[in-house]
Amino acid sequence: MTPPLQARTVPDIVTAPPGPKARAHIEFDHAWTSPSLPRAYPIVPVRGLGCAVEDIDGNVFLDFAAGIAVNSTGHSHPEVVAAIQRQAAELQHFSASDFYLPIYAEAAAELARIAPMRGPNRAFIGNSGAEAVEAGIKLAKYHTKRQNLVAFLGGFHGRTMGAVSLTASKAKYHAHFGPLLPGVYHVPFGNEGLDELERRVFKRLMPGDEFAAVIVEPIQGEGGYVVPEDDFLPRLRELCDRHGILLIADEVQSGAGRTGKMWAIQHWDVEPDIVLTAKGIGSGMPVGAMVARSDLMTWGPGAHGSTYGGNPVALAALLATIGLLEGGLIANAAIRGRELLDALRPLVARHPDLVKDVRGKGLMIGVQFDSGDTAEAVQMQAFDRGLLVLEAGDDCVRMSPPLVVSQAEAATAVRIFTEAVEAVAAHRPEAVAAVEQADERGLAVQGVEAGG
Repeated sequence: MTPPLQARTVPDIVTAPPGPKARAHIEFDHAWTSPSLPRAYPIVPVRGLGCAVEDIDGNVFLDFAAGIAVNSTGHSHPEVVAAIQRQAAELQHFSASDFYLPIYAEAAAELARIAPMRGPNRAFIGNSGAEAVEAGIKLAKYHTKRQNLVAFLGGFHGRTMGAVSLTASKAKYHAHFGPLLPGVYHVPFGNEGLDELERRVFKRLMPGDEFAAVIVEPIQGEGGYVVPEDDFLPRLRELCDRHGILLIADEVQSGAGRTGKMWAIQHWDVEPDIVLTAKGIGSGMPVGAMVARSDLMTWGPGAHGSTYGGNPVALAALLATIGLLEGGLIANAAIRGRELLDALRPLVARHPDLVKDVRGKGLMIGVQFDSGDTAEAVQMQAFDRGLLVLEAGDDCVRMSPPLVVSQAEAATAVRIFTEAVEAVAAHRPEAVAAVEQADERGLAVQGVEAGG
């Protein structure tokens, strides 16, 4: 009998992944699921606890991907599980768009309270990050009566039609889906983009007073965990104020305490007009929200809604998650993040031909390599050793562990990741070839496509 997960060493690889059960399941999966799903590597998880995930073959992995920065309180946190169970036993669903669901207003009030702008604020609650993005751009257009939007190259905002029109991390996300949402202007992320807005877009293409909103990830996620210059967000706030443009902070990946503050934008003391959240705010339950200043909520009944948005079970998880974040997990993210950055940065000097940068804030850490092939090879070497990390951008590997991660788990992750880098450095052609062979067998695909 397999011992309980809490009694296992983490990681604990008992059979080379993917094991026989995983291979059988992957074959079954490929027969029935949409081929549009971008699988990063061949893990078949069946249970998790904290930062540990067990696969179908009994291998235990140290999870530093957290379902693409979703499992903020770890896997199956007892307080989140208890909140879900209590709510599921009382009321599983009642449409908050059409009726006065008590927990919806409670959750909206909490989201308004923790929002990174001085109140009063109001919240619209949906099911995902992409839905939060759609709500944000709809509200911005409705309130300003303007049609155009600004987004940044490298940004990822989702895959629904409005959200994917704003996304500019990979051309393949747009391929064969045109025409996309009109009136979207993309500029480089950072100060270069602000200069281009002033010099080219507003001067040559479209006046600034024709734009409803600028949407920005304070730290880019799928684009490579890119941290902007320190004056970028303050400059962007000033530009938006000057032209009457709303500033939308997409904190779907960077929010919910991940960077050592509730919201990443707070590192620069900038207040957005609208903030978008999902992923970690619900500890893995499907919930997303758009929070805006109350004076911007000028739309009336029927302008926007969602049948499942604000599902009571998901909101029970959200409320429990906020309590845990404020109860110590945000502080832990700041401490563990500093430790991880300090421990990983020597890789740049140790392997200057391979490792180009180590960056991030809190537990949103990116390691940039010399190429995408190297990044994927390191990701797979880490996977083989029992550490889950995930590619991002063109040549980066991201670390986004649950915010419950301990000092010992962080040290273990650094050790394994360093071993993975050194294995690729010593045998780079063979490591890259092994990844390519795995791709050909259908056991793994380009992790850089994982998105989110």
